[in-house]
Amino acid sequence: MNEGRPTRRTLLGLLAGGAVAASASKAVADPSPAKAVRYGMVIDLDRCVRCGNCVIACEVENNIAPQGERPEERSRPIHWMDFLLSENPDFDLGEGSLPIPCMHCEDSPCTKVCPVGATYQTPDGLIAQIWDRCIGCRACMVACPYSRRYYNFSAPDWTGDRGLAVNPDVAIRPLGVVEKCTFCHHRIRAAKDRALLDGEPITDATLAKLPACAAACPTEAIAFGDLRDGLSLVSQLARSPRAVRLLEHLGTHPKLIYLRGKR
Repeated sequence: MNEGRPTRRTLLGLLAGGAVAASASKAVADPSPAKAVRYGMVIDLDRCVRCGNCVIACEVENNIAPQGERPEERSRPIHWMDFLLSENPDFDLGEGSLPIPCMHCEDSPCTKVCPVGATYQTPDGLIAQIWDRCIGCRACMVACPYSRRYYNFSAPDWTGDRGLAVNPDVAIRPLGVVEKCTFCHHRIRAAKDRALLDGEPITDATLAKLPACAAACPTEAIAFGDLRDGLSLVSQLARSPRAVRLLEHLGTHPKLIYLRGKR
C-alpha cells in the first residue's frame, strides 16, 4: 500500500542529510575570523638617551594644552608620555629615568571602576577613553597603579597663535575630564583606512613607528606593533631575556614592555 511512497524513517534521513549539507555549506562559506591583534609597545632603555623627544612629540600630536599663567594651572602639568625615576625597587630597572606612557594593561583596573564606561578596552587591546562621557570622578586615577591618568583642573587655552598648533585629528579635552595616552589610536585608525583603500595589509615596519613617540625617537628605542604576531618586531623583543614589565606582580599584564641591561 505504501509502495513508492517515502517512509517516515526515509524522510527523517533526508532531513538530517539536508541539515548536515547545509551546515557544511555554511562552514565553507563563512571564513574563519581573523586572529585578533594585541597592540603593544617596547622601549629599549639601553637605546634611550633620555632626550625628551618622545614627550614633546606626544604633546604636539595629541593636543596636550600648554599650561596657563596662574600657579594653579601650572601645579599639575599633563604629560601622556613622561619620564619617571626608576630608583624604586619595585621597578628594578636600574638607575636613571625611563619614558613612561600608559601601560595599556590587558587586565586594566581603570576600566573596571569607571561608573559610566568612559574608559574601555578596544578589540585590538588598547585602553581608550571617551572624553565626552567622562564625568570627572577620577576613580580611574585612583585605580591606576602606574599613575598614568591626568585630570583637567583648568580649561585648555588654545586662543591666539596656540590655536594654529591644534591637531584636527585629536579631540581637545575640556575642563573636568580625565585624559591619558592612547598609543596615538587616531594614527592606527588612519593606517587601517589607508590599508583598506589600498587593498594591502599594514606592514610591521609601518606599525613600528606609528605612534608619535616612536616616530620621533632618534635612537629607535621605541617600537610599536602586534604582540600576538610572533614575527613582529615587538613580539620578538617582548620575548627577550631583557624584557620586563612594571609591577608585573599586580597581575595587570601591561602591554608596555621595557628592555633593560646591555644588548
